[in-house]
Amino acid sequence: MGVHTFTHFPMEQNIRITQEDKEQRSKQIARTRIIGIISDLFLSGFKATVGLISGSIAIVLDAVNNLTDALSSVITIAGVKLAKRKPNARHPFGMGRVEYFSAILISILILVTGVTSLIESVEKIITPASPEYDTAVLIVVSAAIIVKLLLGRFVKAQGIRFNSDALVASGTDAMFDSIISAATLVGAIVMMVWGINLDGWLGCGIAVMIIKAGIEMLASPVSQVIGRRPDSEITKSIKQTVREIPGVLGAYDLILHDYGPDKALGSVHVEIPDTMSAREIHLLTSSIQHTIYSKFSVMLTVGIYAVHQADDDNFQLGQRIRKAMLTHQGAIGFHGLLINDQDKYLSFDVLLDFSSGDRSSLREAMEADIAEILPGYRAEINFDTDFSD
Repeated sequence: MGVHTFTHFPMEQNIRITQEDKEQRSKQIARTRIIGIISDLFLSGFKATVGLISGSIAIVLDAVNNLTDALSSVITIAGVKLAKRKPNARHPFGMGRVEYFSAILISILILVTGVTSLIESVEKIITPASPEYDTAVLIVVSAAIIVKLLLGRFVKAQGIRFNSDALVASGTDAMFDSIISAATLVGAIVMMVWGINLDGWLGCGIAVMIIKAGIEMLASPVSQVIGRRPDSEITKSIKQTVREIPGVLGAYDLILHDYGPDKALGSVHVEIPDTMSAREIHLLTSSIQHTIYSKFSVMLTVGIYAVHQADDDNFQLGQRIRKAMLTHQGAIGFHGLLINDQDKYLSFDVLLDFSSGDRSSLREAMEADIAEILPGYRAEINFDTDFSD
C-alpha cells in the first residue's frame, strides 16, 4: 500500500472563491423555489376552484398535485439552508448531505400524493358522478399546462446548473404535471363533445404516473446517500490531471467521498521516481492537492509508490509479474510494485473488478505465479477494489 502524506497548505483564495460560489448557488436555488411556490399556489387555487365547481376529481387531484409541489419547494429551501451550516464537532464534514434527504422527502411526498389520488380515483369509478365542464374550464386548464411546462423547464435547468437533485426532481415533476393537465383537458373535451365520463379513469392514470415519477425521483438521492460510484468523466479527468503534473509517473486507486453537492474528499496513489527526496515529495503532493482542489473542488490525500527506474532487469521483471497477474480473471490493473532483493520480499497492488469471485483462491494462484517467477521471495499482494473509472 502507498505511504500516505497530507500537506497543509494555504488556500484562502480558493476557499473564498468557493464559498462565494456556494452562496450564489444557495441564493439561486432559493429564488427558483420561491418562483415555483408562487406559481404552484396560484395554479392550485385556480384548479381547485374549477375542479370543485365542475365536480371533476381529475382537476381537483391536479390541484392537490400543485399544492404538493409548493410544499416540496419549501422543503428544498429548508434543505439548502440546513446544508449551508458550518462543520462542527458532531458533523465534521458539514451538513451538505441534507440536500439529498430533502430530495428523498420530496419524492416520498409525491408517492403519498400518488397513492392517495389512486384511492380517490378508484372510488370515483365505483361511484361515478358526471362532472360539468364549460369553456372557462378549458381555458383555465390550457393556461395551467403552458405555465407548468415553462416552470418545469426553468426549474430543471436551474437544478442541472447548480447541481441540485431536489431542483431537478421538482423540475421534472413540474414538466410531468403539464402532461397530467393535458390528460385532464382531453377528458374535459371528450365529456363536452361526446358525453363520455373518463374522469375517474383519468384520475387513476394520473395517480399511476405520479407514483411512477415518485419512484424514479427517489432513486437518485437514495443512491447518493448509499454511496454511488463517482461520475466516470470526473474521475478520469482527475486522474489525467494528476498524471500531467511533472514528477508523477502514474495515478491509481482514486476514491471520492461525496458530502453534498460540490463537496468531496478523496484519496489517490501516485507513482514517483524513487530518487526523489522527502522535500521533493512534499512539494509534489502539495502541487497535486493545489491543482485538484482548484480545478475540481476535491480535497485529496496522496499516497506514494516509489518506482525504481535505473535497473532495466527489475523493469523487465516487473513486466513479467504484471503480465502474469493480469491473466487471472477479475484482475484489471497492476501497480505499486516494490522488490526488496536484500530481504527477498516484494509487494504490489492488483485492481479487481466486482466479478473476481473468491479472493483467497485468487491470492493463492497469484502467489504460485510469483514463486515460479521469483523462487524464494515472499509476496504481499494487496487487492484494490474498483471504486472509480
